[in-house]
Amino acid sequence: MLRTHVDWEVVGVPEQQSRRGAQLGFSFEEAPAPQRRVWRVGDLNAQLRSEIERSFQDIWVEGEISDLRIAASGHVYFNLKDDGAQLAVVMFRRQASLLRFRPEDGLHILLRGRLTVYEQRGSVQIVAEHLEPVGAGSLQMAFEQVKAQLQREGLFDQARKKPLPAFPHCVGIVTSPSGAVIRDFLNVAGRRHAALKVLLYPALVQGDGAAAEIAAGVRYFNQSREVDVIVVARGGGSLEDLMAFNSEGLARVIAASELPVVSAVGHETDFTIADFVSDLRAPTPSAAAELITAAQHRIEEQVEELSLRLQRAARYALMRARDRLSRISAPAALARFEDALQRRQQRIDELILRIQTQLGRRLQREASRLQQVTESLMRHDVRHRLRLTAGQLDALSGRLAQAQHAGLERRRARVEALERMLHSLSPLGVLERGYALVYDDQGGLLRSAREAQPGQTLRTRLAHGTVESRVTTTSEEATTE
Repeated sequence: MLRTHVDWEVVGVPEQQSRRGAQLGFSFEEAPAPQRRVWRVGDLNAQLRSEIERSFQDIWVEGEISDLRIAASGHVYFNLKDDGAQLAVVMFRRQASLLRFRPEDGLHILLRGRLTVYEQRGSVQIVAEHLEPVGAGSLQMAFEQVKAQLQREGLFDQARKKPLPAFPHCVGIVTSPSGAVIRDFLNVAGRRHAALKVLLYPALVQGDGAAAEIAAGVRYFNQSREVDVIVVARGGGSLEDLMAFNSEGLARVIAASELPVVSAVGHETDFTIADFVSDLRAPTPSAAAELITAAQHRIEEQVEELSLRLQRAARYALMRARDRLSRISAPAALARFEDALQRRQQRIDELILRIQTQLGRRLQREASRLQQVTESLMRHDVRHRLRLTAGQLDALSGRLAQAQHAGLERRRARVEALERMLHSLSPLGVLERGYALVYDDQGGLLRSAREAQPGQTLRTRLAHGTVESRVTTTSEEATTE
């Protein structure tokens, strides 16, 4: 009920009317004037916030997301609207990290939170604690969003998937060590390929941290290089139980694996993101063991089948041989054996004759070829050519010696003629005719007696020998002793 108290005053009303008003329940007493209260904006917003939060502490609101914005801090801001109104919403980082799906514009959601006032702007907003899509569960929404994103990036493309090795020696499996999955896998693998080695990387397969442990197992086997193929496995369960295998991070680790990865998660009707991104999807862990050992098992089956066929054929041949032996007498068998032996001996003689004939012909052909090669070599014998060249060299050497001798004789005759000419012109030739050359003590040639000085030693060059003398006078008729 809405109760309102109105202060009012009646002026100039007769007493009779006043009594009537009192009978009706109205008070005509004079009321005091109200006192005026002035609010500060911050105080008023704080009072509004306190009143609103007290009245709307835990509310559920349905609407459509618009103007979505994810800040660098991780806080999520958007408007929640319907046909005629909208309301601001903020979801802080801690609550946003717990969401199972990614909020998007236009998504119809159901929101749980508390109403408050953002005092700095004086606006009403909802602080969201939980979001869930309307019409689809959050887990299914998260699954569809991750699947669409990875499909756009091409991680599901068949072209990028790696083939499984036909004959693996070692298989690495990432699963829980305590579940039935590992027992089923080992049972099937041991029955179909007894020599197969299996390495187990123990990991959680559901709950918080499961996706990180499974991804760590895939990375471990890629780094150790001990296995030929990796199997990621777990049993069936609800969508929430299988959420670890819908993790975007795990999907990217599987896609980046250099070793082929087989996904064996859940039952045949269960599908996860790991199934789409892996190189091969097995409907169950037991089926994964069968697929990995398929080639080996086929070969073992073929070997077993061929062994059985061989045994049957050997038994049949032995039975026929025994039957033929029972129908043949000993002398006839011996005669047939000797006849067969003689025919084979004759065949050997024919083959030996053919070999000898062909060998003789081949020897003749080779001898003829050898003769031709020998003659060709003789024609091109280096020693023969050397002998010819040596003869030519001897002839040229003789001609060269003759030419040198003739040239020397000509030069000798010319030298002798020049010697004679030189001798005739030489002062020694003049001396041969009785003349002499006189030199002073300095070696200078005297041309006049006046050039001689008393006491000076002179040297006289004759045709044969030298005479030394001393000057006694300095006149033109100098005397020497």
